[in-house]
Order: sequence, then structure tokens, then C-alpha cells
Amino acid sequence: QVQLVESGGGLVQPGGSLRLSCAASGSIFSIDGMAWYRQAPGKQRELVAAISSGGSINYSDSVKGRFTISRDNAKKTMSLQMNSLKPEDTAVYYCNADVWVTLLFRSAYWGQGTQVTVSS
Repeated sequence: QVQLVESGGGLVQPGGSLRLSCAASGSIFSIDGMAWYRQAPGKQRELVAAISSGGSINYSDSVKGRFTISRDNAKKTMSLQMNSLKPEDTAVYYCNADVWVTLLFRSAYWGQGTQVTVSS
């Protein structure tokens, strides 16, 4: 069994910063891509940022220049530093990872989500 646990969400004023973390645990052989998604009320879940096991990074246009994704392969963790937050960044943020449970079996896993609210 694989678990992804997010932490670091909360309430912040516009222009403020938050740092989200995701920790993977359980039966893990290795982890390929990891990513952060978010879902605002009434909207579809959208990709925020993704990072490969080799460190290649992609950002959505809406967060480029404000958010920074990183990961520690040895610790099986991923982070999202969010700066210059805007009210439109308000959403539940989810951690996603493509995990090789064994040499022959890979599956995508999701965390439970952490709420980020940007409001004055």
C-alpha cells in the first residue's frame, strides 16, 4: 500500500506565501513523475506543476514565476513553494505520484488534499 500525505495548507492573505509538502510512504520500489494538482469549487482538477524523477519541471501558465516545485528522491518527498499568492489560487491542492510498487507494477496515487485559501 502506498500513501501520499500533504501538509502545509492554510489561510493566507493575497501576496503572501505558503509551502506545501508531500510525503510518500509504504511499499515503494521507486517513484517516477510527481505533480501538484488543484481543484477549486465548481471547477475541474487542474495540473499546477510537475517534476520528473530526473528533475525536469513543468508549470501551468497561471503559476509560472510564482510557484516552485522540488523533490527529494531519497526522502520520497515533494514540495511546492507558493509566492505572490492570489485569491484565484484558492483550491484544494493534491499530490500525485507515479509509483513503481514492484519492478513490474506501476500505478498513480493521490494524496487526500490540503486546502489553500487566499483571502484578506
